[in-house]
Amino acid sequence: MLASLGTVLHRRRRIALLLLTLAALLAGAVGATVNSALTNGRADYYDPHGENLVARDIIQDATGVDSLRGYALLIHTSTPLKAGDPRPEAVRAAEKLLRSRSEVKQVVDYADPAGKGLIARDGGSTVVIGNVGSMEEKATIDAERELQKAIDADPALRDRTLLGGPTPGQVQVADVSNKDLAMAEGLATPVILILLFLVFRGVVAACVPVVGALLSLLLTLAGLRIATEAMQVSSGSLNLAFALSLGLSIDFGLLIVSRYREEIAATGAGVAALRRTLATAGRTVFFSALTVAAALAALMVFPHPYLRSMGLAGVITVAASALFALVGLPAMLAALGQRVNALSPKRWQRKEANKDAAGKRWSAIASAVMRRPAVVAVGAAAVLLLIAAPVTGIRFTGVDATTLPKDVSAGQLAHELERDYTEPTTSPLQIVLDTRGDQGLAAYAERVAAVDGVRTVAEPKRLDAGHWEIDAVLQGDPLGDTAKNAATDVQALDAPHKARYTGVTADFLEQRDSIADKLPLALTVLVVVTLLLLFAFSGSLVLPVKALVMNALTTMAAFGFLVWAFQDGNLGFAAQPGVEVTTPVVVFALAFGLSTDYNVFLLGRIKEARASLGDDRAAVKEGLARTGAIVTSAAILFSVALGALALSRLVFIQELGLGATFAVLVDATLVRALLVPSLMALMGGANWWLPGPLRRLHTALRLDKMESEAPPPERPARDPDDDGERAAAADADADADADADEPGKPEVSVR
Repeated sequence: MLASLGTVLHRRRRIALLLLTLAALLAGAVGATVNSALTNGRADYYDPHGENLVARDIIQDATGVDSLRGYALLIHTSTPLKAGDPRPEAVRAAEKLLRSRSEVKQVVDYADPAGKGLIARDGGSTVVIGNVGSMEEKATIDAERELQKAIDADPALRDRTLLGGPTPGQVQVADVSNKDLAMAEGLATPVILILLFLVFRGVVAACVPVVGALLSLLLTLAGLRIATEAMQVSSGSLNLAFALSLGLSIDFGLLIVSRYREEIAATGAGVAALRRTLATAGRTVFFSALTVAAALAALMVFPHPYLRSMGLAGVITVAASALFALVGLPAMLAALGQRVNALSPKRWQRKEANKDAAGKRWSAIASAVMRRPAVVAVGAAAVLLLIAAPVTGIRFTGVDATTLPKDVSAGQLAHELERDYTEPTTSPLQIVLDTRGDQGLAAYAERVAAVDGVRTVAEPKRLDAGHWEIDAVLQGDPLGDTAKNAATDVQALDAPHKARYTGVTADFLEQRDSIADKLPLALTVLVVVTLLLLFAFSGSLVLPVKALVMNALTTMAAFGFLVWAFQDGNLGFAAQPGVEVTTPVVVFALAFGLSTDYNVFLLGRIKEARASLGDDRAAVKEGLARTGAIVTSAAILFSVALGALALSRLVFIQELGLGATFAVLVDATLVRALLVPSLMALMGGANWWLPGPLRRLHTALRLDKMESEAPPPERPARDPDDDGERAAAADADADADADADEPGKPEVSVR
């Protein structure tokens, strides 16, 4: 099938390139407005049907206040302030500003009964809270800008007031994320371009993945924009789309271009080279794309908009990258012919001697590994387990304004609240009880107040005819261990009526528990689909199981690295209370998919070599010799694209970028260079074991067909500038007709 696609693309290369160009232009037009349609609220991280959001909706319906939104103005006072003092001019100005906003339902300052704790311990600042109703995403952006402008224009507030709270914090998180992503792109792009030139050994060849990345990104943005019409799509998906579009375009492009260069060196540019490239490397790319997409699709099992958005962005990006690799890139290669090697220094021309030298180095590595396979396998596994060891102490935390850098107002406000204030100012544990009367509520409130970690408990208050609310202020940071333990203990109490819990602490606990509930289903989907795809690709039952084990080792090592770097505070990072709870899920999906990706690269070449050489160890040496440089180069380039996310000022994006980067590098070195060849040598022919019924199924579905073809007879060398458009056009078309239409021509399958 893929060989036939090569024939069609060679014949219709101009039409294929024109259609892809039109698709890129259309995608650019559709995706241009994607940023304004994405969401970036706290609700992105919660199950839409979670009990915490049900409680929030009940409170909002009764009071008009959305507990996930709101404003906070922190005002530095000229003289120390204490409870009972008259409101200073700046406080009055802040109240006036907030009350002028139509979305503000309630204003609270230190003089209000509900405002206890709104003065700093040293009296040097105070906070004015603005509780708001429901707001659209665009309205929050406008409100943040208008409030900041009004603060700067008011002499009583200018230079002494910080704007923060949930709503400005969410807006500023998106703004920081977008700016950091643009900065990361700007810094990573020159590095990647230089590396592409070095790896692809030529300007023309190096431009291929750049074109692929641009097309993939445009298609992904268009796909996300269309998805926003039917579902909530989080802005965090843009970070993943950028890194994946570039990384996968490099991965797939390097594999296809390298194989095409091998083929044109053997047979010359023409349809035969393109057919064999797609029949071998194209088949590998096809299965590789399916495995990566399957891993990322598992994220869509989770109901949380952020995780679903990351899964959706991943699947669309993989599909777009595969489309270019299997359609756009072959059409470009057909048009370029020998000119794919143009603009390359002479000493870098890919002559057979140079390729043999690189292959010999990797062949020597394989030989050294297979001389003592048991020692190498145990040693590599031990190193991976040692790296993974810190994961036993992993703790989880959520995302709030404290993740913002101190050079933005909401981040500075959050840090000052944490440093200078005794009690949390905006986030009590809100308990919503389903009852028409107050029977038993007073006694229940007393039991809540007696829980360790609970500072104060407010009197029960009626919300509506069927609900009452009790607010409990917890000790310490709302996402700290003291508050989380206290909230867990409160939820464990026997409430007199049906109880629901919301607030920053309760929301995090609900998020963590709902992720844990869906995790078994996500893992099942991931494992089953990966096993089926690797079975279809390899024709073995053992190799897919081994791949799962090695992928698990890689991902656990990545988790251990995250704990060591971020939670324990190494590599220059400040120690965090824990790893952001969604990060391990996304890193696992990414690491698992990319590990399988490189596994497919290597196994495809080993299987091809085994069919031609008939010797398992020789096949492993040949496979590693042919793919070692490709996988290592792809991993380095992918790591630059993913690692650029570590330049973000947001910790949870740094965790995502570095965690996935570490997994890619570990997989390309310890796993592919050491663990895979050692295990292949230890098991020998047993690697390819398949029960009879499954073998018959594999054969019946023609999954055992590699679609390889016998090499055509050698033809005279052509001028590099002749791409088949002039003197060789008739020759190439004749080859195409012969390859595609010759009756009775047998198909040679490599088993």
